[in-house]
Amino acid sequence: MYFSVKKVEPQTDYSLILTFENGERKRFDMKPYLEKGVFRKLRDAELFRSVRISFNTVAWDNDIDFDPEALYEGGDPLAD
Repeated sequence: MYFSVKKVEPQTDYSLILTFENGERKRFDMKPYLEKGVFRKLRDAELFRSVRISFNTVAWDNDIDFDPEALYEGGDPLAD
């Protein structure tokens, strides 16, 4: 089971702070993906910061998005 992303906050270290529909907050490190395929474009800091919610996940311009299940499973829980 995965949860929809309800809020995203890009960080200067190329990670995302995500809030999911169940209220959990997690940090997802995008750095390992910045050398792969379409995600290479996100090395541009301005483009990376343009992240937004699209349907149930995060997306950027140029039709770049990320699987919400991977974000949930791969994110590190944040203490409130």
